Amino acid sequence: MEAVSYTAQWTAAARALETERGDRAIFEDPFARELAAPRGFDLLEKNRGSGLTTFIAIRTRYLDESVEQILADNDIRQIVFVAAGMDTRSFRLHWPDDATVYEVDFPALLAEKRRRLTALDAQPRVTRREVAVDLRRDWLPDLEQAGFDRGLPTLWVVEGLLFFLTEEQATNLLRSLGSASAPGSWLGVDFVSQALLRSPFSRDFRRKLEEDGTPWLFGTDEPEEYLASLGWKARDVKEPGEPTTAHEDWPFQVQPRDRKGPSRSWLVRAEFVGG
Repeated sequence: MEAVSYTAQWTAAARALETERGDRAIFEDPFARELAAPRGFDLLEKNRGSGLTTFIAIRTRYLDESVEQILADNDIRQIVFVAAGMDTRSFRLHWPDDATVYEVDFPALLAEKRRRLTALDAQPRVTRREVAVDLRRDWLPDLEQAGFDRGLPTLWVVEGLLFFLTEEQATNLLRSLGSASAPGSWLGVDFVSQALLRSPFSRDFRRKLEEDGTPWLFGTDEPEEYLASLGWKARDVKEPGEPTTAHEDWPFQVQPRDRKGPSRSWLVRAEFVGG
C-alpha cells in the first residue's frame, strides 16, 4: 500500500486503544484492532508522548458527532469520506435510511479493508459504495460513476489528510470539493497550525514522520480565513481540550485564540457558500 496508507493503520490502532478503555471510552469502534495490523500499534509506539493517540480519539468523536448532527439538521443524504482509510463509520454510526456513503481511497487499501471486514462478518448500516481511485489524480469522475450526484447537497469528510499534502494540493482538493458541492453542502475536516510545523517542541515528532515517508507539510493558523477563501464558511471551530472536545488524557492546555505562536490542531465543520 501507499506509505500514507499506513497512517490509516495508526488511526485504527488509536481507535482500538480508545475503545478498549471500556466505560471511559468516548466512542466505540469494535473493528479497529483488526484493521490496525501490521504497523498501526508500532507507529503509535514510535510516536509515544506526542499526544497523537489521544488526538485521534478526540478527532474521531468530533467527526462522529459532526456527521450525525449535520445529517440531522440538513437535507443531506450523500456522504463522501475522502481518503477513507480504515474508517468504519459506515458500520458503527446511526444513519438515515435513505443515505449513501461513498468511501474514496487507493484500490489496494480498500481491497484490504474489505477483506478484513468480511472476515469479521461486519455489515454496513448504510448503503456503502467503495470508490477505488488514485487520489493523486482527478477522481471526481470515478465518484460520479459510482452514483454520486453533483446536484444534491453533500457532506464531505476529510479526516487526517490535509497535513500530508502541500498547501497547493490541500487548496486544490478543497476547491475541487467545492466545485462538486450543491448548495447546502457541508464539510468535516481537521487541520494543524502552521505554528506546529515550525515549533521546536514538535521537531522530534516531525522527524519521525519524515523517516517513515509521511511528513506533515501543510498547516494554517487561521482556518476560518483559509476556508473562506475557498468558498467554505466555518460554522464550528474547536481545538482538542476545549469543553466539548475534552479527554482525560489530553496533555496540552488550550491557549487563548488571540495568543500567536502556540501549536494548535483544528477540528472544523464548514458549510459551502460558494464565491
